[in-house]
Amino acid sequence: MAAPRFWRHIPARYNLIGTKCLTCGEYYFPPRTTCPACRRAGTIEECKFKGIGEVVTYTVIRSASDAFERQTPYVLAIVRLEEGPRLTTQIVCDPDEIEIGMKVCSVFRKITEESPEGVICYGTKFMPRGDLNE
Repeated sequence: MAAPRFWRHIPARYNLIGTKCLTCGEYYFPPRTTCPACRRAGTIEECKFKGIGEVVTYTVIRSASDAFERQTPYVLAIVRLEEGPRLTTQIVCDPDEIEIGMKVCSVFRKITEESPEGVICYGTKFMPRGDLNE
């Protein structure tokens, strides 16, 4: 990846950045350059999602690759954002607490590290949003 493109995409690593078609009003994540419904007639703009959503389905990972072995068991879910798009994400909670329909919000967390002395990668995960579950 060229340096200018690399720096242009940094905000997307630390925020939920997607796109919205101004013609039909649909939101997309990951971002798209063309609206699948409107095609070339659509006008796409970048948007930052609020990071609030609902668990559509989930699974509990009990046996993971070496990079995630210390995190097991953990919850991997499909979350539908308030704006509409669905994404696959980790839910930061006890696996016994997760349920379909649970309200969640995005949080910034450690994803992995290359080694004890290496690069630490951070990104977006989700956690239960207790005040929205009631």
